[in-house]
Amino acid sequence: MTRGAKAGGARVAASKGVAFSKSPLLAVRLPDWRSRLVLFVLFAAFAALGVRAMWLQGMSTQFLQKQGKSRYERTLELPAFRGRILDRNGEVLASSLPVKAVWAIPEDVLKAPPEKIQELARLLEMPETDLRKKLDSDRTFVYLKRQVEMPVIARIEKLKIDGIDTRKEYKRFYPQGEVMTHLVGFTNVEDKGQEGMELQYQKELMGVPGSRRVIKDRLGHIAEDLGMFREPHQGKDLVLSVDSKLQYIAFTSIKNAVEKFEAKAGAAVVLDVKTGEVLALANYPTYNPNDRSKLTGEQLRNRVITDTFEPGSTIKPITVALGLETRRITPETVWDVSPGYTIIGGRRIRDTHNYGIQTTGGLIQKSSNIGMTRIAAMIPQQEMWEIYTKVGFGQAPRFGFPGAAAGRVRPWKSWKPIEYANMSFGHGLSVSLLQLARSYMIFARNGDIIPLSFTKVDEEPIGQQVISPKTAAQVRTMLESVVSPQGTASKAQVAGYRIGGKTGTAEKIVNGRYSRTNNIGYFAGIAPMSQPRFIIAVMVDDPSGPLRTGGSVAAPTAADLASSALRAANVPPDSSVTDIIIPENPLEESM
Repeated sequence: MTRGAKAGGARVAASKGVAFSKSPLLAVRLPDWRSRLVLFVLFAAFAALGVRAMWLQGMSTQFLQKQGKSRYERTLELPAFRGRILDRNGEVLASSLPVKAVWAIPEDVLKAPPEKIQELARLLEMPETDLRKKLDSDRTFVYLKRQVEMPVIARIEKLKIDGIDTRKEYKRFYPQGEVMTHLVGFTNVEDKGQEGMELQYQKELMGVPGSRRVIKDRLGHIAEDLGMFREPHQGKDLVLSVDSKLQYIAFTSIKNAVEKFEAKAGAAVVLDVKTGEVLALANYPTYNPNDRSKLTGEQLRNRVITDTFEPGSTIKPITVALGLETRRITPETVWDVSPGYTIIGGRRIRDTHNYGIQTTGGLIQKSSNIGMTRIAAMIPQQEMWEIYTKVGFGQAPRFGFPGAAAGRVRPWKSWKPIEYANMSFGHGLSVSLLQLARSYMIFARNGDIIPLSFTKVDEEPIGQQVISPKTAAQVRTMLESVVSPQGTASKAQVAGYRIGGKTGTAEKIVNGRYSRTNNIGYFAGIAPMSQPRFIIAVMVDDPSGPLRTGGSVAAPTAADLASSALRAANVPPDSSVTDIIIPENPLEESM
C-alpha cells in the first residue's frame, strides 16, 4: 500500500467517527502473559520493599541504632586522679597536675595556613618537619604530644586550627626531685608506675577511670554532651615510712662522699630499730624524675637494693654472735692470731697486721680474719648457714620494693674448708646494702629481727628471735669498741653520742678475678648505743683517691649522716665525750 493510500484510510476512519487511538495503524498486539509478568514483578518488588522496611524498622532497630551511634557518638575516658605519695609527716613527695594531650585529624589540620602550623610546632616544642611528618598519615587520629601544660594548651586553642583537639590527662610532679627519686620512682606518659613505689603500688595509686558519652562532629568537636556514664574513682594516697629530713641528710652525705673520695657511686640507708621502717634510702649518681630526657642506666640503678657485694668484715659480728650463742666461746676467750696469716686448704688467709694475742672482743675491734676462721672451725657449717638464712641472706627479699636482689649463699653441704673459712669473714657470699643493714637488727633489738617496711607502720611488728638478748648485748659492746680510737672505725665517732658498728672492704671482681685496685668500702652501725634508734649502712663504690678502705671512706660518711640524723630526730646525747680523737694512722680492716 502506498503512502497516499494509508493517509486516505486514516482520513476515511476519522470521517466515520472512529477515535484516533483506535486506529488500526496504532494497534499493538502483545501476549497477555507479558503484561501479567510485569504486573507480578512490580508487585513482588513492592512486597520486598515492604518486608525490608518492616525488617529494618522492626527487627533490626537495635543493630541500626548501634551502628549509627558508632559514627557520631563517642565515649570519652575520664582519667582518675592518681593518689599522692606522702612521707611519714605528710609532706608531698609525688602529686598529679592537670595537663592535656594534643591530638589531630591530619587531613583537616593540613588545610590550615602554613604560619599556623609553624606556630603549633613551636608551641609543642618540636621541629616543624617532625610535626608535618606526624600529620602526613593515612590515619584519622594521631597524638601530637602528651602531657602538655595548661598555659600552652590555652595558646594552642587560640590558633583555632580545624582538626586539633585535646584530651584531659595528668602529669606526675615530684617536689623533691633527685633527692627522693630512687625511693618514690616515676610514672610514664600513661600515668603508670615504672620504678619504685610508683610501680609497687600502681594498683592502689591509679584508681579507676570513668567515662562520659558525647556526640562529636566530623571535626572531632563535641556537639552534645549525653552525660556521665561512669564516675571516676580517685586513687588512694600512699604514706611512706621515709622521713624527708633524714632523706635529705642521707642524700647530701652520700653525694659529698662520692665527690670527696672520687668514687664511682655511693648509697646509704637508715632503718628505724623499733618498727623496721626505712627512714631514708639514698643513691648517687641520681636523676631528676621531672626531666628524664637524659636518664642513663647508671643514674637509674637503686644500688641500696639491687646491687650485691661481698659484705666482708661487716659479717664478722654475726660469726662471733653464733660462737657466743652456742657457748663455744666467750667475750674473754683468748686467741693467738700470730704471725698475721694462716694456711687453710693450701690458701693463705692474712690480716693487715700481726695482732698477736687478742680476746674475742679484740678480734672484732681489730677486724682479724684469722680470728674469724678459728671461731668458724669450732662451729658446724650447717649452723653458720642457718644463721645467715635467719637474718635474710640468700633469700628472695620481702621488702615490698620492686627489683630487690636476693644475694647469694650457697648450700652448706657444698662448702669446702677454704670456702667456709672465707665466709666467716664475709667472702664467698653476696648481699645488698639493705640486707646488710637489716641483719644488724639482731644486735640493735636484743636478738630478734623484724620485717622491713617502706610504708608507715602504726604498730611495732613482732620479731623472730635469732640470738639471745645477752649475746646481742655482748656484741653491741664489741661494736662500740670498733668505733673508738683503737678500732677500725675510729672515723665513725660522733661527738656526744655512743656509736657502734663495723667497717668492711671488699675487692671487686674484674674479669673473673679479685682486683687489687677496685674495691667497695662500707659501714654498718647502730646509733645511739645506749638506746638504739637507727641502723645506718653506707657504701662507697670504687673510690679512686688515696683513701679507699671502709674505715677511711664509709666510716666518716656514716658519722656525718648519724650526727645530722640524731640531731634532726631530737635524740638526746648519750655520751659526755665531745672531743673526737682519730689516730694519725687509723687501724684498717683486713680485706
